[in-house]
Amino acid sequence: MDRETRLKRLHFRAHHRGTREADMMIGGYFDAYSAGWSANEIDLFEALLEEQDVDIMAWALGTQSVPARWEGSMMQAMRDIDYVAVAK
Repeated sequence: MDRETRLKRLHFRAHHRGTREADMMIGGYFDAYSAGWSANEIDLFEALLEEQDVDIMAWALGTQSVPARWEGSMMQAMRDIDYVAVAK
């Protein structure tokens, strides 16, 4: 599948998680960063979407320890993003 198609599919998945809060957090992160992702970063985000929303949100908010697999620049960016500014 080509890059454009993958990103369109990931956009949909990131914005249709099942709760408004997860849609805003995960979709907002996607909107803020996806344009500059490498193929490896796309793969990583695609794998992250297989995790439970409550876990992803807890890791990003710092209320739950981040598993070693997900610790890194992507999770740090999820922690650092200003979601209020993204939602405007």
